[in-house]
Formats: sequence, structure tokens, C-alpha cells
Amino acid sequence: MAAPSSDVERQRDKERTRADILAVATSEFADKGYTGARVDEIAARTSTTKRMIYYYFGGKEQLYVAVLEQAYSAIRALEQQLDVEHLEPEDAIRQLAELTFDHHEAHPDFIRLVSIENIHRAEHIARSEVLSGLANPALDVLTRILSRGRAAGRFRADADALDIHMVISSYCVFRLANRHTFAAIFDRDLLDPQRREHQRRLLGDLVINYLTA
Repeated sequence: MAAPSSDVERQRDKERTRADILAVATSEFADKGYTGARVDEIAARTSTTKRMIYYYFGGKEQLYVAVLEQAYSAIRALEQQLDVEHLEPEDAIRQLAELTFDHHEAHPDFIRLVSIENIHRAEHIARSEVLSGLANPALDVLTRILSRGRAAGRFRADADALDIHMVISSYCVFRLANRHTFAAIFDRDLLDPQRREHQRRLLGDLVINYLTA
């Protein structure tokens, strides 16, 4: 087999460098916020230069937006890949809720980034064409499940996809974002492994009980 051309190798190097920068930038912005994060620190941690980061992304704000785009696109892609068409509507809803639960638990930086962007009143998301285009993918799978449930006479007629998305998302975000204050006030760790399956099942029960009420 012929060796890859130098052009192909250079492209791979660019993709690797860009991915490394995004990974470190995600951690930096999640830990320190948009205002506190420093491009110099990101450059140092990626063994590159501030100039190189600007070459790839254009500036600090553009890098931050790229981090948000990657974070939101990841969960939307998982939702789109979810194969639930063969499942009963109740089981499909439960799988979607559990997917969100698992994703958010595995990506605490995503929760921090969402919180940070809300502090900034979503001004950066509003400027992103990529993020503005993720509204429909966020609801497509859910809308199809609800439609099947209503057609079968098993889901309430007034169920709104965005309402259900909000309930699932708020439960999963609260569990991560409020972990420390909840523990300080109620002396319960929301990420206690012994309570994980109970919480995961509870989320599905809450949504299904509402839809079938």
C-alpha cells in the first residue's frame, strides 16, 4: 500500500492539532469561565502558540464558540443515532432519558459550559450558525416518539416535545450543576454510585408517568 502523501499527513496534523486545542480549551473554559480563561494557558498546555490558536480559530471568542459547538453537537449526534423506532413508545422515551442522563454524567464540562453561557445570556450561542441549527435535531427523535405514542392512544394528546426535552435536561443538569450545594444543604451526594440506578430509573418514570397520565 502506498504511503500517504505529504498533503494528507499535513491535513491529519492540522486535524490533530485542532482537536488537541479544542480538548484543552474545553477544560480551560469549563474551569475558569469565558472571562477567566486564558489563550496563553491553552497554548502552553497544548505545546503550541497563541498565534497558532488564532490561526486555527481566529481569536478567544471564536475558540470559545467552537468549544460550545463541539459540546452541543456531541449530544445532538448521540440523540440522532439512538435506534428506538422498533421500541414501544414508553421504552423509547426511557432510552432517550437514560442516554441524556449517561451523557451528562460522563461530561461534567458540558454542564459547566452550559452554566457559563447562561451567565453570558447565551450571547455567544446566538452568534453561532452551527448552534442555531441544532434546535430541530434536539427535538426530532423525541417528536417521532411522541407521535407514535399519541397515535397508539398511549400518550396524552397535549404532550409537547420541548416540554419533555426541558424536563429531561433539567433533571440531568441539576444533578451535576447542583451537586455540591445539594450535598452541603441536605447531606446527600447526587452522584453517589449506590443511588445512580435509582435516579436513572426515576427520571424515566417521571416522564412516562406524565405522558401516560
